[in-house]
Amino acid sequence: MIDACDIAIVGAGSAGLSALRAVRRETDNFVIINDGPYGTTCARVGCMPSKALIEAANAFHMREVLDRFGVSGGQQLTVDIATVLRRVRRLRDAFVAGTLEFTNDLGERSIAGRARFLEADVLDINGRQLRAKTIILATGSRPVVPHEWTGLGTRVLTSDNLFEQQTLPIRMAVVGMGPIGVEIGQALARLGITVHGFQAGGFIGGLSDPAVNDTALALLREVFTLHTGARAQLEATDEGVRVHAGAHEVVVDQVLAALGRRPNLDDMGLEKLGVTLNRHGVPAVDPRSLQIGNLPVYLAGDANERRPLLHEAADDGHIAGYNALRPQPDCFHRRTPLMIAFTDPNIAVVGQRHADLDSDRVAVGTVSFENQGRARMAEENHGCLRVYAERSSGRLLGAEICAPRGEHMGHLLALAIQQQLTVRELLRLPFYHPVIEEGLRTALRDLSGQLDPIEGPDLAICDSPVG
Repeated sequence: MIDACDIAIVGAGSAGLSALRAVRRETDNFVIINDGPYGTTCARVGCMPSKALIEAANAFHMREVLDRFGVSGGQQLTVDIATVLRRVRRLRDAFVAGTLEFTNDLGERSIAGRARFLEADVLDINGRQLRAKTIILATGSRPVVPHEWTGLGTRVLTSDNLFEQQTLPIRMAVVGMGPIGVEIGQALARLGITVHGFQAGGFIGGLSDPAVNDTALALLREVFTLHTGARAQLEATDEGVRVHAGAHEVVVDQVLAALGRRPNLDDMGLEKLGVTLNRHGVPAVDPRSLQIGNLPVYLAGDANERRPLLHEAADDGHIAGYNALRPQPDCFHRRTPLMIAFTDPNIAVVGQRHADLDSDRVAVGTVSFENQGRARMAEENHGCLRVYAERSSGRLLGAEICAPRGEHMGHLLALAIQQQLTVRELLRLPFYHPVIEEGLRTALRDLSGQLDPIEGPDLAICDSPVG
């Protein structure tokens, strides 16, 4: 006998729970299937515990600059990493509990197990067969660990188990300098751990603008050693793990693998959908509707390889849940891309990336924060920001940032880009004094000076004369 329902949601992470919220508004004829613990990657092992670790590291790092403010004794401060990690887990558990409140009353509509397609509308869950009119796949992702590293056992950590450690060793390597790698690498170094970072390519933190990337590299290298341009190889030794990449070689106690994430779509029988799968086994999906081909199947969140970020996964889940309830899916305008790495200074990429722009059609405005007033007061006067606009229209296109409080400037620019503001329209909006955002205004003025025609003050002139 095959059970039946209107909608089956596979996965209870950020995208799956967002889809569940949309579905529950209109029907009770659904099930949610989950293999493993409920709760989001963000709350359990991602953005929330990592930020708790970063905040502790930043607090301890203040001892390095207190004397510049006339505060003495900072060098006498110590840190207990075991206590730091206990606090991270305590906060993490509270965040996870918050994500689970929505699922407490599901009863039989919650099914524990791994789903596999038997047909395009039939799933097998631990031997139980279920037919659904619409299926939402929100199975999430997991950290990439090269097969040859698995023999190193607990010497190799990922973001999935880093925060479960009772303490951490004095020597660590972080392999992979994407947003997660640079965040954790700097945080661990600020907590007093000797950190060696490795990146196969030349760009870090999701950046593609050479000027901003060079700034980020220089600032991070003040905190930990960072090797780029060669793939890291690991080898077990009596002393620990030998990491060698090109001409660089170090021995550490543990390695954090931060090489990206892989969709959890293995062995799900996706070949039964009759669609082409890419080399990672992922079908093509329309980002505006999340539909796979013309099938009543939707692929949301990290599993679709689009943008592995919580706000994107939540939007994916909402779109998939909304469309699952309708005979024909609607398409949605997606938000302006926004990525933030919570390094110090923050790294952010907003809108179109530098690497994706046509240099002949784009003007670039730049600011250094070395002499920016508010940054100097806070002893954080380092970093740069580059903002891009279309030459012909002056419309803002994107920005790449490595600057103090860049998370806030990133949000401001994302709002402006989504509203399709021009450089001069944004300059006509208020900028308070003294704030870090005045640095952004400097970059916008630099950009404005490259656009035709050259204008005068930022303020707009009245339509009618005075009097």
